[in-house]
Amino acid sequence: MITIVDYGVGNLFSLESGLSSLGLSSEVTGDAERVSRAERIILPGVGAFGDAMRKLNEKGLSTALQSAARARIPILGICLGMQLLFEESHEFGLHEGLGLIPGAVAPLENDLREKGFDYKVPHMGWNPLTIKRRDCPLLKYIKDGTHVYYVHSFYAKNCDRFIAAQSEYGVLTPGLVWNGGVFGSQFHPEKSGTPGLTILKAFAEAVL
Repeated sequence: MITIVDYGVGNLFSLESGLSSLGLSSEVTGDAERVSRAERIILPGVGAFGDAMRKLNEKGLSTALQSAARARIPILGICLGMQLLFEESHEFGLHEGLGLIPGAVAPLENDLREKGFDYKVPHMGWNPLTIKRRDCPLLKYIKDGTHVYYVHSFYAKNCDRFIAAQSEYGVLTPGLVWNGGVFGSQFHPEKSGTPGLTILKAFAEAVL
Protein backbone atom coordinates (compact mmCIF):
# COMPACT_ATOMS: atom_id res chain seq x y z
CA MET A 1 0.00 0.00 0.00
CA ILE A 2 1.29 3.44 -0.98
CA THR A 3 0.11 6.34 1.15
CA ILE A 4 -0.39 9.64 -0.71
CA VAL A 5 -0.15 12.62 1.61
CA ASP A 6 -3.09 14.99 1.23
CA TYR A 7 -2.47 18.41 2.78
CA GLY A 8 -4.68 20.47 0.49
CA VAL A 9 -2.00 21.26 -2.09
CA GLY A 10 -2.45 19.86 -5.59
CA ASN A 11 -4.67 17.56 -7.61
CA LEU A 12 -4.07 13.94 -6.66
CA PHE A 13 -6.21 12.33 -9.36
CA SER A 14 -3.48 11.77 -11.98
CA LEU A 15 -1.17 10.24 -9.36
CA GLU A 16 -3.86 7.89 -8.08
CA SER A 17 -4.72 6.95 -11.66
CA GLY A 18 -1.08 6.24 -12.51
CA LEU A 19 -0.64 3.95 -9.53
CA SER A 20 -3.92 2.20 -10.29
CA SER A 21 -2.84 1.56 -13.89
CA LEU A 22 0.18 -0.29 -12.48
CA GLY A 23 -2.05 -2.41 -10.26
CA LEU A 24 -0.72 -0.66 -7.15
CA SER A 25 -3.05 0.04 -4.25
CA SER A 26 -2.95 3.47 -2.64
CA GLU A 27 -4.69 5.51 0.01
CA VAL A 28 -5.00 9.28 0.26
CA THR A 29 -4.84 10.72 3.76
CA GLY A 30 -4.03 13.86 5.67
CA ASP A 31 -3.88 12.01 8.98
CA ALA A 32 -0.42 12.24 10.53
CA GLU A 33 -0.77 8.98 12.45
CA ARG A 34 -1.60 7.02 9.31
CA VAL A 35 1.31 8.64 7.48
CA SER A 36 3.74 7.73 10.25
CA ARG A 37 2.64 4.06 10.00
CA ALA A 38 2.66 3.90 6.19
CA GLU A 39 4.54 1.26 4.19
CA ARG A 40 5.52 3.75 1.46
CA ILE A 41 4.77 7.44 1.14
CA ILE A 42 4.33 9.81 -1.80
CA LEU A 43 4.37 13.54 -1.04
CA PRO A 44 2.93 15.43 -4.03
CA GLY A 45 2.41 19.16 -4.31
CA VAL A 46 1.97 22.25 -6.44
CA GLY A 47 2.00 25.90 -5.39
CA ALA A 48 4.08 27.92 -2.95
CA PHE A 49 6.69 26.37 -0.66
CA GLY A 50 5.89 28.49 2.40
CA ASP A 51 2.16 27.80 2.23
CA ALA A 52 2.76 24.07 1.77
CA MET A 53 5.08 23.86 4.78
CA ARG A 54 2.58 25.77 6.89
CA LYS A 55 -0.12 23.24 6.04
CA LEU A 56 2.19 20.29 6.74
CA ASN A 57 3.12 21.77 10.12
CA GLU A 58 -0.49 22.56 11.07
CA LYS A 59 -1.56 18.97 10.39
CA GLY A 60 1.43 17.42 12.19
CA LEU A 61 2.54 15.92 8.88
CA SER A 62 6.04 17.40 8.98
CA THR A 63 6.84 15.44 12.14
CA ALA A 64 5.19 12.32 10.71
CA LEU A 65 7.27 12.50 7.52
CA GLN A 66 10.49 13.09 9.45
CA SER A 67 9.72 10.12 11.72
CA ALA A 68 8.98 7.95 8.68
CA ALA A 69 12.30 8.92 7.11
CA ARG A 70 14.16 7.99 10.30
CA ALA A 71 12.37 4.64 10.25
CA ARG A 72 13.58 4.05 6.66
CA ILE A 73 10.05 4.08 5.23
CA PRO A 74 10.48 4.90 1.51
CA ILE A 75 9.34 8.44 0.70
CA LEU A 76 8.95 9.99 -2.75
CA GLY A 77 8.40 13.73 -3.09
CA ILE A 78 7.06 14.95 -6.46
CA CYS A 79 7.48 18.50 -7.85
CA LEU A 80 6.82 20.83 -4.88
CA GLY A 81 6.80 17.70 -2.76
CA MET A 82 10.43 17.12 -3.77
CA GLN A 83 11.38 20.70 -2.92
CA LEU A 84 9.84 20.35 0.55
CA LEU A 85 12.32 17.57 1.30
CA PHE A 86 15.22 20.05 1.33
CA GLU A 87 16.51 22.16 4.21
CA GLU A 88 15.23 25.51 2.99
CA SER A 89 13.66 27.46 0.15
CA HIS A 90 14.24 31.00 -1.10
CA GLU A 91 10.79 31.29 -2.64
CA PHE A 92 9.31 34.68 -1.67
CA GLY A 93 11.47 34.85 1.44
CA LEU A 94 13.32 32.19 3.40
CA HIS A 95 11.38 29.12 4.52
CA GLU A 96 12.50 26.04 6.45
CA GLY A 97 11.87 22.69 4.77
CA LEU A 98 11.65 19.14 6.08
CA GLY A 99 15.44 18.77 6.14
CA LEU A 100 15.47 15.23 4.74
CA ILE A 101 17.92 16.06 1.95
CA PRO A 102 20.74 18.63 2.35
CA GLY A 103 20.40 21.56 -0.05
CA ALA A 104 18.24 24.55 -0.86
CA VAL A 105 15.53 25.55 -3.33
CA ALA A 106 16.08 28.69 -5.40
CA PRO A 107 14.37 30.64 -8.20
CA LEU A 108 15.16 29.21 -11.62
CA GLU A 109 14.71 32.57 -13.35
CA ASN A 110 17.48 34.31 -11.39
CA ASP A 111 20.12 31.78 -12.40
CA LEU A 112 18.93 31.66 -16.01
CA ARG A 113 19.25 35.42 -16.34
CA GLU A 114 22.63 35.42 -14.61
CA LYS A 115 23.88 32.98 -17.24
CA GLY A 116 22.38 35.02 -20.07
CA PHE A 117 19.47 32.71 -20.92
CA ASP A 118 16.08 34.19 -21.77
CA TYR A 119 14.21 30.92 -21.34
CA LYS A 120 10.58 30.90 -20.26
CA VAL A 121 9.77 30.39 -16.60
CA PRO A 122 8.06 28.25 -15.45
CA HIS A 123 10.05 25.56 -17.19
CA MET A 124 7.28 23.51 -18.76
CA GLY A 125 7.83 20.60 -21.10
CA TRP A 126 9.76 17.43 -21.90
CA ASN A 127 13.50 17.12 -21.25
CA PRO A 128 15.94 14.19 -21.36
CA LEU A 129 17.37 12.79 -18.16
CA THR A 130 21.11 12.35 -17.70
CA ILE A 131 21.68 9.58 -15.18
CA LYS A 132 24.34 10.28 -12.54
CA ARG A 133 23.60 7.45 -10.08
CA ARG A 134 22.93 4.21 -11.92
CA ASP A 135 22.48 2.50 -8.53
CA CYS A 136 19.42 4.59 -7.65
CA PRO A 137 16.54 2.10 -7.19
CA LEU A 138 14.05 4.35 -8.98
CA LEU A 139 16.11 4.28 -12.19
CA LYS A 140 16.18 0.49 -12.58
CA TYR A 141 13.96 0.63 -15.71
CA ILE A 142 15.18 3.99 -17.08
CA LYS A 143 17.72 4.54 -19.86
CA ASP A 144 19.98 7.57 -20.10
CA GLY A 145 18.31 10.20 -22.28
CA THR A 146 14.73 9.22 -21.38
CA HIS A 147 12.39 12.21 -21.65
CA VAL A 148 10.26 13.28 -18.68
CA TYR A 149 7.79 16.10 -18.11
CA TYR A 150 8.60 19.17 -15.98
CA VAL A 151 6.53 22.09 -14.70
CA HIS A 152 8.44 24.27 -12.21
CA SER A 153 9.78 27.75 -11.46
CA PHE A 154 12.15 26.81 -8.63
CA TYR A 155 14.85 24.14 -8.46
CA ALA A 156 17.20 22.45 -6.01
CA LYS A 157 20.79 23.67 -5.51
CA ASN A 158 23.81 22.73 -3.42
CA CYS A 159 22.83 19.06 -3.45
CA ASP A 160 25.24 17.57 -6.01
CA ARG A 161 26.03 14.36 -4.13
CA PHE A 162 22.33 13.53 -3.85
CA ILE A 163 21.48 13.96 -7.55
CA ALA A 164 20.57 10.65 -9.20
CA ALA A 165 19.53 12.16 -12.55
CA GLN A 166 19.41 15.66 -13.99
CA SER A 167 18.20 17.67 -16.98
CA GLU A 168 19.50 20.84 -18.59
CA TYR A 169 17.36 23.94 -19.06
CA GLY A 170 20.01 26.62 -19.31
CA VAL A 171 21.15 25.46 -15.87
CA LEU A 172 21.53 21.89 -14.68
CA THR A 173 18.33 20.95 -12.89
CA PRO A 174 18.20 18.02 -10.46
CA GLY A 175 15.46 15.79 -11.86
CA LEU A 176 15.73 12.95 -9.36
CA VAL A 177 17.42 13.15 -5.95
CA TRP A 178 18.11 10.38 -3.48
CA ASN A 179 19.20 10.23 0.16
CA GLY A 180 18.83 6.81 1.78
CA GLY A 181 15.13 5.99 1.74
CA VAL A 182 14.13 9.49 0.63
CA PHE A 183 13.63 10.21 -3.07
CA GLY A 184 12.55 13.36 -4.86
CA SER A 185 11.37 13.90 -8.43
CA GLN A 186 11.25 17.44 -9.79
CA PHE A 187 9.50 16.17 -12.91
CA HIS A 188 6.07 14.56 -12.79
CA PRO A 189 6.35 10.74 -13.15
CA GLU A 190 2.56 10.46 -13.35
CA LYS A 191 2.54 12.81 -16.38
CA SER A 192 5.64 11.36 -18.09
CA GLY A 193 4.01 8.47 -19.92
CA THR A 194 5.39 4.95 -19.69
CA PRO A 195 8.87 5.98 -18.42
CA GLY A 196 7.29 7.89 -15.57
CA LEU A 197 5.08 4.99 -14.63
CA THR A 198 8.10 2.70 -14.49
CA ILE A 199 9.65 5.10 -11.98
CA LEU A 200 6.55 4.75 -9.80
CA LYS A 201 6.75 0.97 -10.27
CA ALA A 202 10.39 0.99 -9.20
CA PHE A 203 9.48 3.05 -6.12
CA ALA A 204 6.89 0.45 -5.18
CA GLU A 205 9.53 -2.27 -5.55
CA ALA A 206 12.44 -0.48 -3.86
CA VAL A 207 14.10 -2.45 -1.06
CA LEU A 208 16.11 -0.35 1.38
